[in-house]
Amino acid sequence: MVVKKDGRREQWDTDKLMLGVSKACDKRPISVKQIKQLVDDVGKDIGALSLEEIPAEQIGEYVMKRLRELDEVAYIRFASVYRSFKDIDEFMDELSSLVKKRGN
Repeated sequence: MVVKKDGRREQWDTDKLMLGVSKACDKRPISVKQIKQLVDDVGKDIGALSLEEIPAEQIGEYVMKRLRELDEVAYIRFASVYRSFKDIDEFMDELSSLVKKRGN
């Protein structure tokens, strides 16, 4: 079960995750095969935890980690929806963090 930010619980839905990742990757040089692999890898990571419930935030972190490695633009797109940036300053903070990590 996935525990949403508002406390609701939903069944794990690979298709829903695939849709969200696909939207972030739209018009980027990322193949459907790469997206499926990312979603499969996230599912395996979560399954390895052997938890009955997992917070949606934790799933989002797994996705963002893999997207950051795959494509920075797709990562920022996903993060902007996932983290619900309230203004341009939060968006710029995330971009600055990404640039700093790239430099290391």
